[in-house]
Amino acid sequence: MALTAKEKLRLRKLLKEIRDQRAPHTEFVTVYVPAGYDLVKIQQHLADELGTASNIKSASTRKNVQNALDKMIGHLKTIGKTPPNGLACFCGNVAAGEGKQDVKIWSIEPPSPLNLRLYRCDKTFMIEPLEEMMVDNNVYGLVVLDRRDGILAVLKGKTIVVLKKTHSEVPGKFKAGGQSAQRFARQREGAYKDHFKKIADHMKDQFLHLGNNLKGIIIGGPGTTVNNFLGKDYVTGDLKRKMIGTKDLSYTGEFGLQELLEKSDDLLAEEELTQERNIMQKFFKQMLNNIKKVAYGDKAVRKALEMNAVEVLLVSEAMEEDDIFELEDIAEQGGTEVKIISVESREGVQLRDLGKVAAILRFEIE
Repeated sequence: MALTAKEKLRLRKLLKEIRDQRAPHTEFVTVYVPAGYDLVKIQQHLADELGTASNIKSASTRKNVQNALDKMIGHLKTIGKTPPNGLACFCGNVAAGEGKQDVKIWSIEPPSPLNLRLYRCDKTFMIEPLEEMMVDNNVYGLVVLDRRDGILAVLKGKTIVVLKKTHSEVPGKFKAGGQSAQRFARQREGAYKDHFKKIADHMKDQFLHLGNNLKGIIIGGPGTTVNNFLGKDYVTGDLKRKMIGTKDLSYTGEFGLQELLEKSDDLLAEEELTQERNIMQKFFKQMLNNIKKVAYGDKAVRKALEMNAVEVLLVSEAMEEDDIFELEDIAEQGGTEVKIISVESREGVQLRDLGKVAAILRFEIE
């Protein structure tokens, strides 16, 4: 399952807490359970490790390892069955100071199916497999073209990544008549075909290797140009099957990519970038209609949060992570919805420039 920005933020916060723990000796227990694996077998394995731990020479290390294993076995018994995506568990004595006890356990269902089975006892917890899962590998292919230029990109999560730009030296219009004009027209038509074939070849090079991670391809440009491009079978086979829509555009190049995204809300309705843009547009519309029902900037938003006046808190990803965590904690106390907004859209850039935080309010405040 793809994580939302808020879910990613919470998981990053939890993983940071786990990552920051340090043990004086090899006594932190990490366990990864693959999806579909029998938890009883894991409990039996940990029970074997518990018996082996009695051989540890250091009394304090032996006690900490045994306590961690015992607590983890008990925790797994309460879970009963492995969650659909598997399970990652971390347990150890996190108390500061020798001889003190504070055995803590963290249990996480991964965001995607886990295929790793692991037991490790070390001075730190192993969180790298979970961090790798937070990277979203699903993409949309984006193509913007006219009769002179083409640009290929992918939408990865909320980020547009430009892959290739191409330009055609199509001759300009020829005013003279006769055979020269006919010859010139043939040259122009040949240049158009070469241009379209080059774009199709770049699409194969840039998109086909993505395999199942390519969720779809959207092509934009002047309507007649796009129709000519698709009508002449330049795009065939697997690429054609990945086509999910076309859009008539006024711009080309990177401005064209932004316009293509903005006009593809119907095709990308479930994508987070589209949802972010929609909530930001709601904020700006409210600002125009009644500025007393919005707040922006750190001071104004914090005041609104203190008054429990915030319906939706809008936080830019450009803000420092610790500040985001703090604002999210305050917002949740008042039952406020929190949206993390990227800077990959024009609306997201505007939020960043407004002070990186804004709010849609429940009621007017002065």
